[in-house]
Formats: sequence, C-alpha cells, structure tokens
Amino acid sequence: MIHKIGIAALVSGLSAQVLKVVIDLIRNRTFNPLRVLDTGGMPSSHTAVVTALTVGVAVYQGVKSPLFGISLIFSLYFIFEATGLRQEVGNQARVLNEIIEKFKETHHINAESLRELIGHTWAEVWGGFALGLLVALLLY
Repeated sequence: MIHKIGIAALVSGLSAQVLKVVIDLIRNRTFNPLRVLDTGGMPSSHTAVVTALTVGVAVYQGVKSPLFGISLIFSLYFIFEATGLRQEVGNQARVLNEIIEKFKETHHINAESLRELIGHTWAEVWGGFALGLLVALLLY
C-alpha cells in the first residue's frame, strides 16, 4: 500500500502537469494535451513533488527528524538544479535554435530544433511550491 506521502507527491506532480496544459490553453489559446509530458513551465512539477514529500516527512516524522533534514536538503538541491543548470540549458538551446534557423536559410541544412523549455523560472518554482504545499495540506 502506498503511504500518504507517496500519494501526495504523485497528486502534486500530476496536478502540476495537468495545470501546464490549462495554463498553456489560457495563455496561448491552443490546446496541447502532450504538454502534460513536458518538463519546464508553470507550475514546476519538480518543486510540487519535493514540497509535498518534505511537508509529508515533517508531518509524519517531525521537523527534528534526520529524515526531514535529508528531505529538505534534497528538495532544495532539486529546486536549485531546476532553476539553475536546467534553465541555462534551455537558454543555450534557444540561442542554438536561432543559429540553426539562420544556417537553414543560407546553407540548406536539415536540422531539428532543440527543446528550449527545460528548466524553471523562480515564478514557476513558487507556483510548484504553492501547489505542492496545498496538496500536502489537503491530504495530510
């Protein structure tokens, strides 16, 4: 049987992914159900998942437990990776895609574009944090 912490983490992550489709529909007026499989974007499903996990450990084990400390450090590291390294990879992909497009015009090459939406902005992280916290509070 899955523990409430696992359920909350799954619900948080899935909710974030579904919200990406809804937010994309509102912002761009296009329905793209495959957006549910994408990384990056609002809200951060990564942050929602680790927030629900960390809050769950705090509720069931207490904030003084070693498991909470491990969970908190793991969560913060995960979030900073999503906003730092993965965001930078997305920025580099954007620049490379611009170069590829210019080369296509002059050199007639056939190259696919790189995925640009990989990491998260801090606003997307805060959205994921709020979602993960809300789900955790509702389920715990």
